[in-house]
Amino acid sequence: MHKVENLKIWQKSIELTKAIYLLVSELPIDEKFGLTSQIKRCAISIPSNIAEGAGRNSQNEFKHFLSIANGSSYELQTQLILIIELNLINKDKVQPIIELCIEIQKMNYAFQQKL
Repeated sequence: MHKVENLKIWQKSIELTKAIYLLVSELPIDEKFGLTSQIKRCAISIPSNIAEGAGRNSQNEFKHFLSIANGSSYELQTQLILIIELNLINKDKVQPIIELCIEIQKMNYAFQQKL
């Protein structure tokens, strides 16, 4: 078992989730039950699955939850690209969050290989 608070990938995913919450507050109100809700769920899923995997009894279980977190990160990245493509928020505000998402994806892959 890993102490989740010490995992850099978990720390980065918490940072990502906080950035997402600030970003989606700028989305139009009519997106509250659309993109806003979906984006928040994806963002929360990333650190949550990392934490759940860290608390499991085997490395294989941990890898499984890291894989779920990675899927959520790609889903989130897609939704962030949609925000840009739909001109809902300026690309300059969204791009750094996409880059953080990609960094977490790379960390996740490397961590899975290490396990």
